[in-house]
Amino acid sequence: MMRVSVVVPLFNKAPYAARCIESILKQDFPDFELIVVNDGSTDGSERIVANFSDPRVRLVNQANAGPGAARNRGMAEAEGEYIAFLDADDEWLPGYLQHSVRKLDDNPSAACTTCGYGESPGAADLSRFWRKRNIPDTLYRVNPGTPAQLLVHMVAYMLPCTTLSRVNILRNLGGFYEKEHCQYAEDAFLWVQVLLNHPVVFNFAPLVRIHRYAAELSKNLDGCRPVEPFLLRPDVLQASCPSELQDLLDRFICIRAFKTACVLGYWGDWRQARRIRGRFACVGAWRLPYFLPALVCSTAAGSRLGAASRKLRGG
Repeated sequence: MMRVSVVVPLFNKAPYAARCIESILKQDFPDFELIVVNDGSTDGSERIVANFSDPRVRLVNQANAGPGAARNRGMAEAEGEYIAFLDADDEWLPGYLQHSVRKLDDNPSAACTTCGYGESPGAADLSRFWRKRNIPDTLYRVNPGTPAQLLVHMVAYMLPCTTLSRVNILRNLGGFYEKEHCQYAEDAFLWVQVLLNHPVVFNFAPLVRIHRYAAELSKNLDGCRPVEPFLLRPDVLQASCPSELQDLLDRFICIRAFKTACVLGYWGDWRQARRIRGRFACVGAWRLPYFLPALVCSTAAGSRLGAASRKLRGG
Protein backbone atom coordinates (compact mmCIF):
# COMPACT_ATOMS: atom_id res chain seq x y z
CA MET A 1 0.00 0.00 0.00
CA MET A 2 1.22 3.48 -0.82
CA ARG A 3 2.22 5.39 2.30
CA VAL A 4 1.09 8.96 1.56
CA SER A 5 -1.42 10.71 -0.67
CA VAL A 6 -0.75 14.42 -1.11
CA VAL A 7 -3.68 16.62 -2.13
CA VAL A 8 -3.29 20.11 -3.57
CA PRO A 9 -6.51 22.12 -4.03
CA LEU A 10 -5.92 24.45 -6.97
CA PHE A 11 -7.93 27.54 -7.83
CA ASN A 12 -6.38 30.38 -9.86
CA LYS A 13 -2.86 30.08 -8.46
CA ALA A 14 -0.92 30.03 -11.74
CA PRO A 15 1.97 32.20 -10.42
CA TYR A 16 2.63 29.82 -7.51
CA ALA A 17 1.53 26.33 -8.58
CA ALA A 18 4.91 25.23 -9.97
CA ARG A 19 6.72 26.25 -6.78
CA CYS A 20 4.23 24.26 -4.69
CA ILE A 21 4.49 21.11 -6.81
CA GLU A 22 8.28 21.29 -7.01
CA SER A 23 8.49 21.47 -3.21
CA ILE A 24 6.46 18.24 -3.03
CA LEU A 25 8.50 16.42 -5.66
CA LYS A 26 11.73 17.40 -3.83
CA GLN A 27 10.67 15.61 -0.63
CA ASP A 28 13.21 13.26 0.97
CA PHE A 29 10.40 10.75 1.41
CA PRO A 30 9.49 9.37 -2.06
CA ASP A 31 6.57 7.00 -1.41
CA PHE A 32 3.65 9.26 -2.26
CA GLU A 33 1.15 10.17 -4.91
CA LEU A 34 0.24 13.77 -5.69
CA ILE A 35 -3.39 14.54 -6.51
CA VAL A 36 -3.96 18.09 -7.74
CA VAL A 37 -7.65 18.99 -7.69
CA ASN A 38 -8.28 21.82 -10.13
CA ASP A 39 -11.29 23.53 -8.57
CA GLY A 40 -12.54 25.34 -11.67
CA SER A 41 -9.50 27.56 -12.29
CA THR A 42 -9.87 30.19 -15.00
CA ASP A 43 -6.23 31.38 -15.17
CA GLY A 44 -4.67 28.29 -16.76
CA SER A 45 -3.35 26.88 -13.47
CA GLU A 46 -4.17 23.33 -14.64
CA ARG A 47 -1.83 23.69 -17.64
CA ILE A 48 1.09 24.26 -15.27
CA VAL A 49 0.31 20.98 -13.52
CA ALA A 50 0.09 19.16 -16.85
CA ASN A 51 3.68 20.21 -17.62
CA PHE A 52 5.02 17.95 -14.85
CA SER A 53 5.96 14.53 -16.19
CA ASP A 54 6.51 12.79 -12.84
CA PRO A 55 4.22 9.73 -12.83
CA ARG A 56 3.23 10.41 -9.21
CA VAL A 57 1.38 13.58 -10.27
CA ARG A 58 -2.31 13.26 -11.13
CA LEU A 59 -4.66 16.09 -12.15
CA VAL A 60 -8.37 15.93 -11.30
CA ASN A 61 -10.72 18.60 -12.65
CA GLN A 62 -14.01 19.71 -11.12
CA ALA A 63 -16.35 22.70 -11.20
CA ASN A 64 -15.53 25.31 -8.60
CA ALA A 65 -16.88 24.17 -5.22
CA GLY A 66 -14.50 25.71 -2.67
CA PRO A 67 -11.40 24.53 -0.75
CA GLY A 68 -13.18 22.05 1.50
CA ALA A 69 -14.85 20.31 -1.43
CA ALA A 70 -11.57 20.23 -3.37
CA ARG A 71 -9.71 18.61 -0.47
CA ASN A 72 -12.55 16.13 0.01
CA ARG A 73 -12.43 15.22 -3.70
CA GLY A 74 -8.71 14.54 -3.35
CA MET A 75 -9.38 12.46 -0.25
CA ALA A 76 -11.92 10.39 -2.18
CA GLU A 77 -9.30 9.74 -4.86
CA ALA A 78 -6.51 8.98 -2.38
CA GLU A 79 -4.90 5.53 -2.22
CA GLY A 80 -2.42 6.19 0.58
CA GLU A 81 -2.45 5.17 4.22
CA TYR A 82 -1.68 8.73 5.26
CA ILE A 83 -2.91 11.96 3.69
CA ALA A 84 -1.34 15.41 3.52
CA PHE A 85 -2.59 18.70 2.08
CA LEU A 86 -0.71 21.65 0.65
CA ASP A 87 -2.31 24.83 -0.65
CA ALA A 88 -1.10 25.79 -4.10
CA ASP A 89 0.58 29.02 -2.95
CA ASP A 90 2.56 27.43 -0.10
CA GLU A 91 5.54 25.05 -0.01
CA TRP A 92 7.11 22.29 2.06
CA LEU A 93 10.77 22.09 3.04
CA PRO A 94 12.39 18.84 1.79
CA GLY A 95 12.13 16.99 5.12
CA TYR A 96 8.44 17.60 5.79
CA LEU A 97 7.02 14.24 4.71
CA GLN A 98 9.84 12.15 6.15
CA HIS A 99 9.57 13.91 9.51
CA SER A 100 5.78 13.69 9.62
CA VAL A 101 5.55 10.04 8.55
CA ARG A 102 8.04 9.12 11.26
CA LYS A 103 5.93 10.94 13.86
CA LEU A 104 2.81 8.96 12.92
CA ASP A 105 4.70 5.69 12.64
CA ASP A 106 6.13 6.23 16.12
CA ASN A 107 2.70 7.12 17.59
CA PRO A 108 0.20 4.53 16.35
CA SER A 109 -2.61 5.93 18.51
CA ALA A 110 -2.37 9.38 16.91
CA ALA A 111 -4.81 10.50 14.23
CA CYS A 112 -2.57 13.30 12.99
CA THR A 113 0.75 15.01 13.44
CA THR A 114 1.12 18.73 12.90
CA CYS A 115 4.37 20.69 12.69
CA GLY A 116 5.57 24.27 12.81
CA TYR A 117 5.82 26.75 9.97
CA GLY A 118 7.32 30.02 8.88
CA GLU A 119 5.53 32.87 7.17
CA SER A 120 6.82 34.77 4.16
CA PRO A 121 7.99 37.37 3.50
CA GLY A 122 10.81 36.72 5.93
CA ALA A 123 9.77 33.12 6.71
CA ALA A 124 9.69 33.93 10.42
CA ASP A 125 9.49 30.86 12.68
CA LEU A 126 6.36 31.22 14.80
CA SER A 127 7.15 28.48 17.34
CA ARG A 128 7.70 31.00 20.16
CA PHE A 129 4.24 32.49 19.50
CA TRP A 130 2.60 29.07 19.84
CA ARG A 131 4.67 27.92 22.82
CA LYS A 132 3.42 30.97 24.71
CA ARG A 133 -0.10 29.68 24.08
CA ASN A 134 0.80 26.36 25.74
CA ILE A 135 0.63 24.23 22.60
CA PRO A 136 2.17 20.91 23.74
CA ASP A 137 5.30 19.64 22.00
CA THR A 138 4.22 16.01 22.27
CA LEU A 139 1.39 13.53 21.78
CA TYR A 140 -1.71 15.05 23.38
CA ARG A 141 -5.26 13.82 23.95
CA VAL A 142 -7.97 16.32 24.83
CA ASN A 143 -9.67 15.53 28.16
CA PRO A 144 -12.33 17.14 30.38
CA GLY A 145 -9.62 19.14 32.12
CA THR A 146 -8.30 20.70 28.92
CA PRO A 147 -8.79 24.49 29.04
CA ALA A 148 -11.19 25.66 26.33
CA GLN A 149 -8.76 28.36 25.24
CA LEU A 150 -6.05 25.71 24.74
CA LEU A 151 -8.42 23.80 22.45
CA VAL A 152 -8.98 27.04 20.53
CA HIS A 153 -5.21 27.47 20.15
CA MET A 154 -4.64 23.85 19.09
CA VAL A 155 -7.31 24.10 16.41
CA ALA A 156 -5.71 27.32 15.15
CA TYR A 157 -2.26 25.67 15.07
CA MET A 158 -3.45 22.74 12.95
CA LEU A 159 -3.29 23.93 9.35
CA PRO A 160 -3.97 21.63 6.38
CA CYS A 161 -0.48 22.28 4.99
CA THR A 162 1.25 21.33 8.28
CA THR A 163 -0.82 18.27 9.20
CA LEU A 164 -0.34 14.65 8.13
CA SER A 165 -3.30 12.41 8.99
CA ARG A 166 -4.52 8.84 8.86
CA VAL A 167 -6.87 9.05 5.91
CA ASN A 168 -9.46 6.64 7.29
CA ILE A 169 -9.99 8.84 10.37
CA LEU A 170 -10.63 11.98 8.31
CA ARG A 171 -13.03 10.06 6.10
CA ASN A 172 -14.91 8.68 9.10
CA LEU A 173 -15.36 12.21 10.45
CA GLY A 174 -16.82 13.41 7.16
CA GLY A 175 -13.86 15.38 5.86
CA PHE A 176 -13.63 19.14 5.51
CA TYR A 177 -16.66 21.38 5.77
CA GLU A 178 -17.85 22.17 2.25
CA LYS A 179 -21.44 23.41 2.55
CA GLU A 180 -22.36 26.94 1.44
CA HIS A 181 -19.16 27.01 -0.65
CA CYS A 182 -17.40 27.65 2.68
CA GLN A 183 -14.07 29.48 2.42
CA TYR A 184 -13.41 30.27 6.07
CA ALA A 185 -12.52 27.81 8.88
CA GLU A 186 -13.60 24.83 6.75
CA ASP A 187 -10.48 23.03 7.94
CA ALA A 188 -10.82 24.02 11.61
CA PHE A 189 -14.30 22.46 11.63
CA LEU A 190 -12.61 19.11 10.92
CA TRP A 191 -9.63 19.58 13.24
CA VAL A 192 -11.78 20.22 16.30
CA GLN A 193 -13.59 16.93 15.66
CA VAL A 194 -10.24 15.14 15.33
CA LEU A 195 -9.00 16.64 18.61
CA LEU A 196 -12.16 15.72 20.50
CA ASN A 197 -11.94 12.09 19.41
CA HIS A 198 -8.26 11.18 18.91
CA PRO A 199 -4.74 11.96 20.15
CA VAL A 200 -2.67 14.31 17.99
CA VAL A 201 1.12 14.73 17.86
CA PHE A 202 2.17 18.38 18.06
CA ASN A 203 5.70 19.50 17.27
CA PHE A 204 7.43 22.75 16.38
CA ALA A 205 9.80 21.69 13.60
CA PRO A 206 9.36 24.55 11.06
CA LEU A 207 9.06 22.46 7.89
CA VAL A 208 6.40 24.46 6.00
CA ARG A 209 6.58 27.88 4.40
CA ILE A 210 3.31 29.79 4.16
CA HIS A 211 3.10 32.71 1.78
CA ARG A 212 0.49 34.97 3.32
CA TYR A 213 0.96 37.64 0.66
CA ALA A 214 -0.24 35.14 -1.95
CA ALA A 215 -3.13 33.62 -0.04
CA GLU A 216 -6.41 35.27 -0.96
CA LEU A 217 -8.78 33.31 1.27
CA SER A 218 -6.82 33.86 4.48
CA LYS A 219 -6.34 37.63 4.09
CA ASN A 220 -8.24 39.93 6.36
CA LEU A 221 -11.29 40.95 4.41
CA ASP A 222 -12.15 44.59 3.82
CA GLY A 223 -15.33 43.96 5.73
CA CYS A 224 -16.86 41.42 8.07
CA ARG A 225 -15.60 37.88 7.61
CA PRO A 226 -18.08 35.01 7.11
CA VAL A 227 -19.63 33.32 10.13
CA GLU A 228 -17.64 30.20 10.99
CA PRO A 229 -19.10 26.74 10.39
CA PHE A 230 -18.68 26.11 14.14
CA LEU A 231 -21.62 28.48 14.57
CA LEU A 232 -23.54 27.37 11.49
CA ARG A 233 -23.56 23.65 12.29
CA PRO A 234 -22.79 23.13 15.98
CA ASP A 235 -25.07 20.08 15.87
CA VAL A 236 -22.51 18.21 13.74
CA LEU A 237 -19.79 18.90 16.29
CA GLN A 238 -22.03 17.92 19.18
CA ALA A 239 -23.03 14.66 17.50
CA SER A 240 -19.41 13.59 17.05
CA CYS A 241 -18.22 14.74 20.49
CA PRO A 242 -17.78 12.21 23.33
CA SER A 243 -20.23 12.87 26.16
CA GLU A 244 -17.49 13.63 28.68
CA LEU A 245 -16.21 16.46 26.44
CA GLN A 246 -19.54 18.16 25.68
CA ASP A 247 -18.93 20.89 28.28
CA LEU A 248 -15.51 21.58 26.78
CA LEU A 249 -17.02 21.79 23.30
CA ASP A 250 -19.70 24.20 24.56
CA ARG A 251 -17.01 26.50 25.99
CA PHE A 252 -14.99 26.25 22.77
CA ILE A 253 -18.01 27.27 20.67
CA CYS A 254 -18.84 30.01 23.16
CA ILE A 255 -15.35 31.54 22.78
CA ARG A 256 -15.66 31.42 18.99
CA ALA A 257 -19.12 32.99 19.20
CA PHE A 258 -17.86 35.82 21.41
CA LYS A 259 -15.00 36.54 19.03
CA THR A 260 -17.38 36.49 16.07
CA ALA A 261 -19.69 38.89 17.92
CA CYS A 262 -16.74 41.25 18.35
CA VAL A 263 -16.05 41.20 14.62
CA LEU A 264 -19.71 41.64 13.68
CA GLY A 265 -20.15 44.53 16.08
CA TYR A 266 -16.97 46.21 14.90
CA TRP A 267 -18.35 46.18 11.36
CA GLY A 268 -21.71 47.55 12.44
CA ASP A 269 -23.89 44.42 12.59
CA TRP A 270 -24.50 44.61 16.31
CA ARG A 271 -27.90 42.91 16.13
CA GLN A 272 -26.38 39.79 14.57
CA ALA A 273 -23.60 40.02 17.15
CA ARG A 274 -26.20 40.05 19.93
CA ARG A 275 -28.01 37.03 18.46
CA ILE A 276 -24.84 34.96 18.18
CA ARG A 277 -23.58 35.95 21.63
CA GLY A 278 -26.92 35.06 23.18
CA ARG A 279 -27.38 31.80 21.31
CA PHE A 280 -24.04 30.29 22.30
CA ALA A 281 -23.55 31.67 25.81
CA CYS A 282 -22.73 28.90 28.29
CA VAL A 283 -22.46 28.47 32.05
CA GLY A 284 -19.59 30.58 33.37
CA ALA A 285 -19.33 32.49 30.08
CA TRP A 286 -18.17 35.63 31.88
CA ARG A 287 -14.88 33.86 32.65
CA LEU A 288 -14.11 33.16 28.97
CA PRO A 289 -12.01 35.25 26.57
CA TYR A 290 -13.81 37.99 24.58
CA PHE A 291 -16.78 38.08 26.99
CA LEU A 292 -16.62 41.81 27.78
CA PRO A 293 -15.68 42.98 24.27
CA ALA A 294 -18.50 40.83 22.85
CA LEU A 295 -20.91 42.37 25.34
CA VAL A 296 -19.95 45.86 24.19
CA CYS A 297 -19.94 44.99 20.49
CA SER A 298 -23.45 43.58 20.80
CA THR A 299 -24.84 47.08 21.31
CA ALA A 300 -25.40 50.08 19.05
CA ALA A 301 -22.78 51.92 21.09
CA GLY A 302 -20.25 49.18 20.33
CA SER A 303 -20.89 49.50 16.62
CA ARG A 304 -20.41 53.26 16.82
CA LEU A 305 -17.09 52.66 18.54
CA GLY A 306 -16.15 50.28 15.71
CA ALA A 307 -17.04 52.89 13.10
CA ALA A 308 -14.93 55.50 14.92
CA SER A 309 -12.00 53.09 15.11
CA ARG A 310 -12.20 52.33 11.38
CA LYS A 311 -12.29 56.03 10.61
CA LEU A 312 -9.17 56.65 12.71
CA ARG A 313 -7.41 53.77 10.94
CA GLY A 314 -8.49 55.03 7.56
CA GLY A 315 -10.55 51.86 6.88
